[in-house]
Amino acid sequence: MTSTRRIAVLSACALSLAACCSTNASVKPADARPHALAVEGPMDLKKESAELKAALVAKHGEAQRARIERGVDQVAALWREKDGDFKAFVSEGFVADEKQLAATLDRLEGIFEQVGGTFNEMGRSLRWATDVDVGPLLPVDPMLSALDPAAHLTDDLFDSKIAFHVLLNFPLTTLKERLAGASWSRSEWAQARLTNLFAFRIPGEVQQKIAQVGSEADLYIAEYNVWMHHVLSPGGERLFPKGLRLLSHWNLRDELKADYADAKTGLAKQRLLAQVMQRIVTQTIPAAVVNDPRLDWDPVANTVVPAPAAEIEDGAPKTAAPKPDASPEPDRRYAKWLAQYQANRAADPYCPVSPTVLARRFDLGREIPEERVVGMLTQVASSPLAAKVGALIEKRLGRKLEPFDLWYNGFQPRGKFAEAELDAITKKRYPDAKAFAADIPRILADLGFPKEKAAFLADHIKVDPARGSGHAMQATRRGDFPRLRTRIGADGMDYKGYNIAVHELGHNVEQVISLYEVDHTLLQGVPNTAFTEAFAFVFQARDLELLGLSRPDPEAEKMKVLNSFWMTWEIAGVALIDVRTWHWLYDHPSATAAQMRDAVVQISKDVWNQFYAPVLGGKDTVLLGIYSHLIAYPLYTPDYPMGHLIAFQIEEKLKTVPALGVEFERMAKFGTVVPDLWMQHATGAPVGAEALLRETEQALVAP
Repeated sequence: MTSTRRIAVLSACALSLAACCSTNASVKPADARPHALAVEGPMDLKKESAELKAALVAKHGEAQRARIERGVDQVAALWREKDGDFKAFVSEGFVADEKQLAATLDRLEGIFEQVGGTFNEMGRSLRWATDVDVGPLLPVDPMLSALDPAAHLTDDLFDSKIAFHVLLNFPLTTLKERLAGASWSRSEWAQARLTNLFAFRIPGEVQQKIAQVGSEADLYIAEYNVWMHHVLSPGGERLFPKGLRLLSHWNLRDELKADYADAKTGLAKQRLLAQVMQRIVTQTIPAAVVNDPRLDWDPVANTVVPAPAAEIEDGAPKTAAPKPDASPEPDRRYAKWLAQYQANRAADPYCPVSPTVLARRFDLGREIPEERVVGMLTQVASSPLAAKVGALIEKRLGRKLEPFDLWYNGFQPRGKFAEAELDAITKKRYPDAKAFAADIPRILADLGFPKEKAAFLADHIKVDPARGSGHAMQATRRGDFPRLRTRIGADGMDYKGYNIAVHELGHNVEQVISLYEVDHTLLQGVPNTAFTEAFAFVFQARDLELLGLSRPDPEAEKMKVLNSFWMTWEIAGVALIDVRTWHWLYDHPSATAAQMRDAVVQISKDVWNQFYAPVLGGKDTVLLGIYSHLIAYPLYTPDYPMGHLIAFQIEEKLKTVPALGVEFERMAKFGTVVPDLWMQHATGAPVGAEALLRETEQALVAP
């Protein structure tokens, strides 16, 4: 997972303050919400604007009319009385000379790289203790991580008139214009990304609140662990080893996947893990058992008893032992999610043409309309291929499918290996973060990067032990270093941590290439999060190859296709829940955490019953609601299935080239143009589900 909320402010603005586009008609407009913030409206500058346009055209010539009229209107739309003399600013600030205009773009591009990159580094430093495993948190650490040092930068850029200078001289494009921009020059794309940053004026206090609640939600998730040795079966058995602490949802899911290789107790453990997940989603999990190994818990009966002293791990808290209380967690999960909605919707009044978080995430952040994304998700979730793949899984397992088979991993080569076997290999090879960092040049060379390029990339990536599950934190200034974070235990990096590390390495390699090799730093990165997830999936799919445990063959390629389909089918349901929940929030702006819990549980059941129960059974199952991203990263989950679709298209292209690394580099340095244009350049086709569905059907009939 790339760290979307932690990117530099000027890059973040491209998500939350991006250029104007058509409003999503399926969501309520801003004025339908009660208690919206009071917003200082635009001034009536029609007369002054008309006079300025005429004067500037007379001064600079008819050839400049289009630029003048557009620039004056762009400034007038955001000018406030406090900004001063509108006519004087426009008269003096318009740049007609082409060379001076190009020099202005170059100057601003260099400055914003440094400013944005420096704020990114400051934010990383403030979040260091909450992101990186540096020992117990201090009381001050959550306060530091909640501070956004760039919260008032947008205000400052408007108050200083820098933002207005950009808007006066460069075009603020609509989504429709950008989607039709296939013939634009690279300079024109850079101009579009520059003005994107100043489409809206969201006050600093609103930005700071978004950062604060996001940090609080992130920390809540990062410390949400279940000690599995103390999760008892209905018969009172301890099925999991001592010391196994699993983060929700990542580690719980990955442990469930690993248990397919355990012929003795795997099925019993999977059923227990599924019950734990459902308790978390429904908030019937006892609050006392979260992140505390001093209590034993039977999640089926939902009873809690003190753990025997001999069974308590050495790292247990030294404070007084909690009472064996089965009282449920008081809807904290949904309180955190609700706080994200309330903080982010406070920006709505300042974004009149994109007045909801949904509109900003899809039309502006992804630059793919919500209807199209949901259409692709539904196309996969409703595909009749799911039943066919499910029948194959049922045959391979030799039993009837159960809801947790949503995470079946038997199509992956690692399904052949016991988790303990893989853990032993990775712990020996990577006893600490330094060992993984030292091995990055070899990993990249094995992936087909030239030796010198592999060394360059490795030199620009730093590895840290994560407090949570792991993430990739990008650098946005040349000279800074992206960070690779994954969990590393005292006895080394287990396979789960290694698998995550390889995924995050894919993010980091893309981040270095798309920063250092892009022709305009205003275009650094990839079109949206789904694309960097796709690159990460390309790396992650080769994790066993990089350990020397697997090599491609025709059967493995067939299994890889089926695995891609099953993973995409699974996460598509999570994304649909995410989208439906945000629509519910806008329909119920005064909801309580308890009401939101009930709504999410019902939405999870509805999605399950519509798409998944026909294949996996388990009417009214809520497992799809377990994903931690739903809480910590607003509307992030659609990027995962989209990332799988994009990754599959990229993989299809990689089959036609001799070296993955060289092709990866060619794709990654194309920059942040709109998604379909990027995909046409990378693979020859727009973003879509057709390639995955076509290849899945062929894999099912292949001998």
